[in-house]
Amino acid sequence: MSDKPKVLDQRIVARSRLFCVEELDLQFSNGTKTQYERLISSPHGAVLIIPLLDDDTVLMIREYAAGTGRYELGLPKGRVEQDEELLEAANREIKEEIGYGARSLKQMTSLTLAPGYLSHTTHIILAQDLYPEQLAGDEPEPLEVVPWRLSALPELMARDDLTEARSIAALFLAQHYLRERD
Repeated sequence: MSDKPKVLDQRIVARSRLFCVEELDLQFSNGTKTQYERLISSPHGAVLIIPLLDDDTVLMIREYAAGTGRYELGLPKGRVEQDEELLEAANREIKEEIGYGARSLKQMTSLTLAPGYLSHTTHIILAQDLYPEQLAGDEPEPLEVVPWRLSALPELMARDDLTEARSIAALFLAQHYLRERD
């Protein structure tokens, strides 16, 4: 593959409380010039946590998703604050969202969703050896915590309220990791 395209110009064309749209003028190594738009997110990214009560029980949450306009089942998640380490952010998020902390935290991988136009990275964190601890969160209503067996993943995938690709990928990563470990 050729060298990365040369950035001729970049500018912010729209901004909201949550989103920043950047326009890029690029020139590729073959001389082609084009314009791209991308959503700029926090440079720190986000964490998505797989909290395991035991090797077969994951704690999921049900919360309202404005994007789909309904309640969705997924894994706890949240943004990484400035000057916050990934594992520290993961532990804070599960304390806020499911009422547990973790003595053991491991970064499994990092994922992007739509790298063609979205600069966001989600860091997948496995949380084990959980203990009860609740922190106040920023959710507008209490979240429902839903325990689910990893051994029943096919039944979970058949549900119509689990559609988030990051959560689905993370569940399969956790299941694979636990099988390989044993």
